[in-house]
Amino acid sequence: MAKHSFSLSPLSSFLLPRGDTLFYLIALFSILSLLLHHLSPVSAEHRHFEGFDADDIDDFVDPDEPISAAQNLPPPLPTTTLSVSDPVESHHGPPPPPSDSATQVTSQPSDPKPASMSFEEWDEDEFEGIPQSPPSDSALITESATETYTSSESDPGLKPELELESERPRSISDYTVEIVCVSFLIMFVINYFTGKKENENVALAWASKFATKDSIFDKNFSLLGVGETDDSPLLLKEGQNVFKFYASGRRFCQGLLATMELKSRHDLISRLYNMVVPCKDEITFEVYMNDDAMDHVVVAVAKKKLAKTMQKEITDLQRFASVVSPPSGRKWIADELAVVAESKEVAGDMISETVLDQVFGDKAYEKFGKGFISMHLSDQHQGSHKKMLVFKFALPDAKNMADMTRLVALVPYYIDLIGRYKLSSHARSKTEGARMKVAQEIYKELQNARQEALQRKKAEQRKKIEETEAKLSAEALRKKEAKERARQMKKAMPKMKMTRAG
Repeated sequence: MAKHSFSLSPLSSFLLPRGDTLFYLIALFSILSLLLHHLSPVSAEHRHFEGFDADDIDDFVDPDEPISAAQNLPPPLPTTTLSVSDPVESHHGPPPPPSDSATQVTSQPSDPKPASMSFEEWDEDEFEGIPQSPPSDSALITESATETYTSSESDPGLKPELELESERPRSISDYTVEIVCVSFLIMFVINYFTGKKENENVALAWASKFATKDSIFDKNFSLLGVGETDDSPLLLKEGQNVFKFYASGRRFCQGLLATMELKSRHDLISRLYNMVVPCKDEITFEVYMNDDAMDHVVVAVAKKKLAKTMQKEITDLQRFASVVSPPSGRKWIADELAVVAESKEVAGDMISETVLDQVFGDKAYEKFGKGFISMHLSDQHQGSHKKMLVFKFALPDAKNMADMTRLVALVPYYIDLIGRYKLSSHARSKTEGARMKVAQEIYKELQNARQEALQRKKAEQRKKIEETEAKLSAEALRKKEAKERARQMKKAMPKMKMTRAG
């Protein structure tokens, strides 16, 4: 049987590849598919160029010119990616000749530069969405700065100084403000309780000296304390530095109220302020006299500077009293003190020999009058009680309360002195004339105030009427004027009295 030998033509060997040729074709098709996959995103990014393919852009771009990132154009196709003649791929034989499409693609980079065809020769009506001017360099600068910042973050060797400071161990000096604030708060709390206790000790020391059994107020008043029973407390605490004492049950007066105003020892800021501007603990006695137990008396005793201030600021002293000069041929108060009185007679009667020997004399004041501040006796006080005696003293320390015994003794002494005191007829006539004059002045002031109030009220009513008339219509305004004219005419007509004939 004869053997039939046949050979395949080149076309048939290409269509029916065998052996190494099949592998070469598979590699070629893989490279082409990768190329198309790479070009497809570029064409998607430039889809706003209608009728303009991504492959055509390469025809107008000079491969030697650097392509900026702002143009967003794909780089030229490398020739090596399309070459299939790599000897490393296989050792079975030479590769088949490349196809026409591959030859065309690889030959594009070797074509002459298309720089001769510029964008000026294009028809602008043919393309839409082409930017008129290239983007600014801000985008490139921002992109480069972002890349630099990202690289600095990715580099573990570059750490900010803040992180280094945060990792530094803390010392006591870093908490100076907190330590000062906490220390001040602790000092404030401690000072609050210690100062509160000090004020209570001062008030209780005074009460135990002058308001307990067989003391001055116990001998002169029948009821001591804020209650009506024997077990009632002697002192009433109205604040951390304010204490009050009340006594009643004595002739010539309705009662006595003593108010202790102490330093604000519980307040740290006030304590520091008192170190710079010193102040004293004070106690004020207010005695409410009976209406029939006090004659026309207006007199005050204080240090010279304070006496002038009282005469200018206190109403009754300003109206009735003046500074009294020392009388001749008689023992008088210490040089540091001054007397403001309605008359010399009243001043002489109130400054008796007894009080000069006890407190107000030169020697007595130097020894016992250090805590004396002022004394004000008046039947013309401003307030609910007109007839009052007011004494103001400085309190000593809790251990030295006995130093103010003579000052406290002035209170019951002047209650009895004022209750028994009667003016002479000559002095009474002067004081009554002065009080009548002041009463007339007060009445005139009240009348003037009442007239001003009435005028203000009339002006307000007139203003309201004018505002109401401004809102009325012409017809309503005409009717109102006619009514007012008729009322005026009726008022102007003479009144006739009709009598019945007898």
